[in-house]
Amino acid sequence: MRYIVIGAGAVGGAVGGRLAQAGREVVLVARGTQLSALGEHGLRLRVPEGELRHRLPAVAGPEPLGALRADDVLLLAVKTQDTVAALDTWAGVPVAGGGTAGERLPLFCLQNGVEGPRLALRRFRRVYGVCVWLPATFVEPGVVSAAGSPLTGVLHLGRAPHGTDDTARSVAADLADARFEAPVVPDVARWQYAKLLGNLANAQEAVSGPGTSEAARALSARVRAEGEAVLEAARIDWASAEEQRAARGGKVTLVPLEGAPRGGGSSWQSLVRGTGSIEADYLNGEIVLLGRLHGVPTPLNELLQRLAGTFARERRPAGSLPIADLVRMADEAERRTY
Repeated sequence: MRYIVIGAGAVGGAVGGRLAQAGREVVLVARGTQLSALGEHGLRLRVPEGELRHRLPAVAGPEPLGALRADDVLLLAVKTQDTVAALDTWAGVPVAGGGTAGERLPLFCLQNGVEGPRLALRRFRRVYGVCVWLPATFVEPGVVSAAGSPLTGVLHLGRAPHGTDDTARSVAADLADARFEAPVVPDVARWQYAKLLGNLANAQEAVSGPGTSEAARALSARVRAEGEAVLEAARIDWASAEEQRAARGGKVTLVPLEGAPRGGGSSWQSLVRGTGSIEADYLNGEIVLLGRLHGVPTPLNELLQRLAGTFARERRPAGSLPIADLVRMADEAERRTY
């Protein structure tokens, strides 16, 4: 199999680099300064055992590849807000022997939230969800860090919306050779919804900094409780804390890496990089959507969704809103709702 990593940022770069280290054939898809750096210097992946350098094919889109191969596997690792553009670019690409990528090739969505596979199923017949538990950071163009040890990450995967097959098992075997644990599960959405609940704090971290204070932790708990109430009302199941600890406990421990300090989560990194967009619409926004569909108020998630979007569009500094101000705004939002 050849792996085409669409979105060679933090997650895509870490997975692609580890697969290449394990001897798998990998193509990286990137844009802008990242593409230029990958073309000039290759991928530099900083991991606990040192810096790995991989000279891999790097392209901006499918054109340089010509017809895709029947054994290609597409790994979609762009942020959810960039998903539709990526799907439109790749779904219609011809595959050797006939048909298109959307008709014939498997697409694995290595993304936060639950919207990616739903969008992909509109354009691809064979879609797989992946619950990504992978601490990775975009350090600078061409340089990605992945500080997890002894495993780089844990990636639950399965067919979307449910089920397993031989393709999932083959990809899982390759990932296992590349220092990941990749359980193949028939109910991958349960793991994605569990991760979604944890990711609801991403927007808070992005606008107000690491949630280490008592006030920050208390607000995060309120935001998560709102999310759990919505999932219960929607009758959506998620993997329990006990299941998650059993699956991940002791397997991915962060190791300080020289020259690659661990920053915040994915939303924090979006603000630091000044990308102009953020995934809050598909994290907190997913809870807001479900709340409106099922009659559950979601003032805290609405607030965080709105603030994160404003910070991204206006390119405000990450973490610049004092937590005391954010808590006051949250209290006011709840009072107006109730």
